[in-house]
Amino acid sequence: MQNNATEITQKGLAALNAANDQQTLEITKAQYLGKNGELNVLLKQLGSMSPEERKTVGAHINECKNQFQAAYNAKRAQLEEAKLQAQLDAEALDVTLPGRTQELGGLHPVTLTLQRVVELFHSMGFDVADGPEIEDDFHNFQALNIPQNHPARAMQDTFYVENGDVLRTHTSPIQIRYMLDKKEPPIRIIAPGRVYRVDSDATHSPMFHQCEGLWVEEGVTFADLKAIFTDFIRRFFERDDLQVRFRPSFFPFTEPSAEIDIMGENGKWLEVGGCGMVHPNVLKNVNINPEQYTGFAFGIGLDRFAMLRYNVNDLRLFFDNDLAFLKQFKA
Repeated sequence: MQNNATEITQKGLAALNAANDQQTLEITKAQYLGKNGELNVLLKQLGSMSPEERKTVGAHINECKNQFQAAYNAKRAQLEEAKLQAQLDAEALDVTLPGRTQELGGLHPVTLTLQRVVELFHSMGFDVADGPEIEDDFHNFQALNIPQNHPARAMQDTFYVENGDVLRTHTSPIQIRYMLDKKEPPIRIIAPGRVYRVDSDATHSPMFHQCEGLWVEEGVTFADLKAIFTDFIRRFFERDDLQVRFRPSFFPFTEPSAEIDIMGENGKWLEVGGCGMVHPNVLKNVNINPEQYTGFAFGIGLDRFAMLRYNVNDLRLFFDNDLAFLKQFKA
């Protein structure tokens, strides 16, 4: 039986040495040292031997088991070390590579458009004015010659807050505040900012950006308006041959009034803004004598201009915070 134990042990040691993964190693251990393993089966046969033989053979079998266990432990440690080394090799870092720097952000396309508009009008002598986004009835409606029954005052068109105040529906209140503070012309400003109306689709948003312009001075005419805006829009789109037309329209705060259209690449007219001569009632409301001074005003949608400039067909893309979309506009 001692010879059998030695042979079984040698066979087991060879199997351990051939094992190249943890699963095979554990199967081999169970085959020789398990409850019904080959070495333990030999121990069960000791009961049929004499006491002297049982003592000798039993000691030899235990020695073989210890030899097998030691070989198993060594092989297991070897496999674990090899697995760890493979993991370290897979996750190794090349410390000689340049470090990862923090990625720089970029300006929003609407902000880039606003900057361009401000730059162009500043070169023509216009200052930038600002005002609150929550306005009272006087500055948002009354001073702009908008009567009580005008649709813009309806709750389905305007966001009302407390005490009859509203989220401004246009940046015209900035013009009113500026003229009241300025007291006397000449006045030449643009008024960019966020405005709010109850509207939402592919080309409209409940919150959007507007830029209005105002020039009040003695002798200002509609011809000045046409010259200023035509020069601006051709420089904005960098097209000296851009066709611009002023189509008669109506606004409560200007008289006469017009919509501004440009010729698109498809040969069709596209509306890009509204304009007109400041209504005499508006001048009176800000204590400017309409018999002495005249002025013009215009308004454009900065979001619309950004869509045209960057060929974006859905306004909502500007507000989805999709980094893949916004990264396209990084300088």
